[in-house]
Amino acid sequence: MRLAVVGAGWAGLAAAVEAVDAGADVTLFEATRTPGGRARALPAVRPDGAPLLLDNGQHILIGAYRETLALMQRLDVAPEAALLGTPLSLPYPDGSGLQTPAWAARWPAPLDAVAAILTAKGWRWRERLALVGASLGWQRSGFACASTLTVAELCKTLPAKVMDELIEPLCVSALNLTASQASAQVFLTVMRDALFGQGFGAWSASALLLPREDLGALLPEAACRHLGARVHLGTRITDLRQEAAGWSLSGDGGSVHADRVIWATAASPAAAVVGATDEVSANGAARRHWASMARRLDFTAITTVYAWAPGARLSVPMVALRCSPEAPAQFVFDRGALRPDDASAQGVLAFVISASEGERETLQAQVLAQAASQLGLPNLQPIQTVVEKRATFACTPGLLRPPAAIAPGLWVAGDYIDGPYPATLEGAVRSGQAAARLACAA
Repeated sequence: MRLAVVGAGWAGLAAAVEAVDAGADVTLFEATRTPGGRARALPAVRPDGAPLLLDNGQHILIGAYRETLALMQRLDVAPEAALLGTPLSLPYPDGSGLQTPAWAARWPAPLDAVAAILTAKGWRWRERLALVGASLGWQRSGFACASTLTVAELCKTLPAKVMDELIEPLCVSALNLTASQASAQVFLTVMRDALFGQGFGAWSASALLLPREDLGALLPEAACRHLGARVHLGTRITDLRQEAAGWSLSGDGGSVHADRVIWATAASPAAAVVGATDEVSANGAARRHWASMARRLDFTAITTVYAWAPGARLSVPMVALRCSPEAPAQFVFDRGALRPDDASAQGVLAFVISASEGERETLQAQVLAQAASQLGLPNLQPIQTVVEKRATFACTPGLLRPPAAIAPGLWVAGDYIDGPYPATLEGAVRSGQAAARLACAA
């Protein structure tokens, strides 16, 4: 069975690896020269002239990302070496915030998270107990709620401090939307898996996993090595036609034939090619309908501001920040602490603005001012500010996401495809693997 996979983001790579390992004859096409999609390495230069590798956005994984971590392991990338695992911790610069105590770090879920909540610094007992009570209530309900609810509506009885210091940061980091906009049902699914689910290896489900390597080394490069000559970078597919037996794909490298196709690009280019058909058949109508669903998706941006100063360090590798319209970053990462043996990473900080709005230069200036006021670092110099304008689909209440199956022999993979998770690496990997299994079983 000849299978064409279009797109070498994390969904496409996961699909191709899954299909190859199942015995399929796979060809993977990627329009750019760099695999990884919206989670890839990015060359840069520090203000002092030192070259370094950044990422097109600072990412974080959690212990509940079981399929992603298992795929890394299958590709001979040891998760324990590539990722720094820490118990659930969202400390602010003043030491307040949620932090799992050392004595509870190896407790099974959800006891580790409960311990973190009950010992949260700067919280009153009524605030701690309100969150524990809400979490147990979500568990009793099977982590289900009305599809029309927002996170803010779901959590309307929680104290303001809990909302400001935990729910809002978790919501905006996981769903890339504010609590007043985000789907409560998807948020509950994330909470179920992160706080009450099963982790990977020695990591609990809620463990924070911070990349020690650039995102290219974390999975895309290993997947390409595994696939070998099946990967065709710099090859854009611009036309997809159904034939009597299979599919014809054409683009930069001419035309090829495949028995089955998995389209694994972002939603907009997927809609442009998948929907470009004048067939009057049921399959043609299904392609146009799928494309119309994909076009109706809204998207939100993530901005990462990379900055540097000699000797700049944080007390821990990741710190939560007080966020406001004038101070937009929610988190900051110390890349030097994550990579102590990498001289180019020393003094490099990554500030993340989820659900970002505004111009690049304005956001960068605001973040540098935020670093000075909240971290006491007035001398940071910008390295690069990366704005992913369509970083994630807007995971709003009642959203109808396009399905994986379009027509016989044609599937789509991506973090925006219908499923229980928001736009995350785990969602992309699971979508790719599911599409590959369907294609191989058809």
